[in-house]
Amino acid sequence: MSLIPANLRYAKSHEWVRPAADGTALVGISDYAQAALGDITYVQLPKPGATLAAGAVFGVVESVKAASDLYAPVAGTVLEVNPALNSAPETVNSSPYETGWMLKLKLADPMSPATLLDATTYGKLLG
Repeated sequence: MSLIPANLRYAKSHEWVRPAADGTALVGISDYAQAALGDITYVQLPKPGATLAAGAVFGVVESVKAASDLYAPVAGTVLEVNPALNSAPETVNSSPYETGWMLKLKLADPMSPATLLDATTYGKLLG
């Protein structure tokens, strides 16, 4: 059974968002996604300053099984990427919701995370 923290919002494409009160949010991939990918060997992320549209590809995650596109669950501007993933991409496998986060965004619309799936609905999507 995948871990699905209740304090996050989820996209159907298996990315999560953790909004903060200051209008920023962390973005990563779900426990389900990292488990399906297997051992992650490389993560390609955009540069800070990049503007992302909701649903647009923002990067790629490569594993021993496959390469998969990453989709922006919400629109925003990249403030920061997780520097740990350059040297230790497997952090996404061991801690997808904490130290394995991928992006910090300035949200284009601070209310946009509310349009994503809550933990219960995301759990139902996974079956």
